Amino acid sequence: MSTLEKFSEYLRAARQRKGMSLRAVEAAIGISNAYLSQLEQGKIKQPSPVTLHQLSQLYGVSYIEVMRLIGYPVPGEEEKSESDLAARIGTVTEEEEDELIDYLKFLRSRRKGED
Repeated sequence: MSTLEKFSEYLRAARQRKGMSLRAVEAAIGISNAYLSQLEQGKIKQPSPVTLHQLSQLYGVSYIEVMRLIGYPVPGEEEKSESDLAARIGTVTEEEEDELIDYLKFLRSRRKGED
């Protein structure tokens, strides 16, 4: 999974967790639903940091994480060599990372079914 695909998936999932449609996001912060759709489809490679900040605040997610996912430099990232998860399980291949993400989605979907 490419960086752009991970970013797009993260953004779409954040919006869906909030239960918002693209039109609702447009109404809330004034970014066109067409542009939002392109962001979530990975068609926008360098979205404005201002837009990303607005979306982060609306979705209740970390602005720094959104910036990192799209590939923008994040202050202090150079000093962090591994995430907390990587420190616990060691480095993983891209294929293993994709499989871990799929498994986490599966676990979360089961949890939703229990609610």
